[in-house]
Amino acid sequence: MANEAQPTPLVLNNNGAWCWFQDERALIDPANNTLLIGSVAAPPGQGGEERGGNIELAVLDLNTGSSTVQVLHERLESDDHNAPALLIRPDGRYLAMYAKHKTDNYSRWRVSVRPHDATEWEPEQVFDWTELAGGRGATYSNLHRLAAEGRTYNFVRAINDDPTLMVSEDDGTTWSYGGKLFTRPKIGYVNGYTRYAANGTDRIDLITTDHHPRDYNNSIHHGFIQDDALHDAEGNVVSKPVIGSAGINQTALTTVFEAGMTIDGDTLTHGWTTDLRRQGSELAAIVTCRANDVNGPLQREQMLDVDDHRLLYARFDGVRWELNPLAVAGPALLPHEQDYTGLGAVDPNNLDCVYISTPVDPRTGEATAHYELYRGVTTDRGASWAWDAVTEGSDVDNLRPIVVPGDPSIHAVCWFRGSMTSSQAYETEIVALVDAPRG
Repeated sequence: MANEAQPTPLVLNNNGAWCWFQDERALIDPANNTLLIGSVAAPPGQGGEERGGNIELAVLDLNTGSSTVQVLHERLESDDHNAPALLIRPDGRYLAMYAKHKTDNYSRWRVSVRPHDATEWEPEQVFDWTELAGGRGATYSNLHRLAAEGRTYNFVRAINDDPTLMVSEDDGTTWSYGGKLFTRPKIGYVNGYTRYAANGTDRIDLITTDHHPRDYNNSIHHGFIQDDALHDAEGNVVSKPVIGSAGINQTALTTVFEAGMTIDGDTLTHGWTTDLRRQGSELAAIVTCRANDVNGPLQREQMLDVDDHRLLYARFDGVRWELNPLAVAGPALLPHEQDYTGLGAVDPNNLDCVYISTPVDPRTGEATAHYELYRGVTTDRGASWAWDAVTEGSDVDNLRPIVVPGDPSIHAVCWFRGSMTSSQAYETEIVALVDAPRG
């Protein structure tokens, strides 16, 4: 599947994919010079039904280029939403958390037996949401630790399908319910898709939608958690305390993308949160939206025209947000998910550099046979972009890139490539370019 005209990526796992609302999905551990990336295997891929639904962790030795795959849970459920979130604890041991896609009421976690060693794990533990969520299930895991608090957070979708949190005072060994970030009367499927970015010390920033873009013409809002309070972008407290909160309406935060806004002559609607990264005091985000479609929810099998999705780049200087066009994202990736695209990722070590997956070449505007990866670099905070192809002339799709955090001296880009017909059925392999081109 590799393209001979481009650098040949390393295959880390021959069966796997991920959704984009779990983080960190990939990490570099500087202590042993390894890259870790979590994923979910599917029955159409290598290993078939016997492997489908495995929650897996690929571990790449950056010194030798060799990789191994560890299974965290056999045949949990074939669904890319179940990909694990990863964290390196202060003691060097790894924490992995994962949940099914609303089909049971558990958040699950495992801790590695030894520091900086993914070969052996303690038994799986579970947090039961049944009483809290009324049996409606839980989805997603997002792990962030704030050293100043000595507290670890896991952000989950649960309880009225709201952004909800678990907290741990012992680095993820045990967990308790932490309250809700947001809540409102639910429209359609879910209440808000949220991406998080922590500074590791005392602050967790987030961007969030109103509902699912299939059901609602979403705007996107920004705020941050600090000192057990939720703030808007300007630093005004909109909810305190966070721990134990019943949740607020996310419209109390600062709006980054407003549904119906016009950029470059395009009316942009149905926003979705794609990526969020912090570097120093600044943030950068990628937003996905529809262009020139203001008719509300689509029929589930209706495809959009080739130019109907856009990627936008948003930059926050610590005071205000600036939003600019990034690229055309092409048609819906899946006919039953009208707002799925190939997505994009911000380099956590250089906010002026992004990687995107699209079937429309940003250099020429011409459609390509498959989703290809491109690297974009800006010198004016997103007002303009220079593009290079990372993949070209591929015979399969290249989807959902991640620029892996953890060691600024190592530049690694991961994605999965192959064919995908749903979040539950795909035949894809996970690949990486290490020391890929930098911004």
